[in-house]
Amino acid sequence: MLTYVIPVCMAVIGIAAILNVVRLVQGPDMPDRVLALDTLYINALALIVLFGIWLASDLFFEAALLIAVMGFVSTVAVAKHLLHGDIID
Repeated sequence: MLTYVIPVCMAVIGIAAILNVVRLVQGPDMPDRVLALDTLYINALALIVLFGIWLASDLFFEAALLIAVMGFVSTVAVAKHLLHGDIID
């Protein structure tokens, strides 16, 4: 069953990632672009985890964990920059 479901889920999440890139490029203002970038890294994280399940490899889960940490830190840094204009106080 997973051999049929995982490619379908990967395709749907891939379409969502493409739509996020469109919102990232077209975003009317900066908070919309930050939100699109945050959602894009979550979609990339989901794709990597699904690919790791499909190939039964633990390496992809470690990569997903690194992407999650970097995405969180970058979102916090951009939000702080938007609020204060400076990242490091």
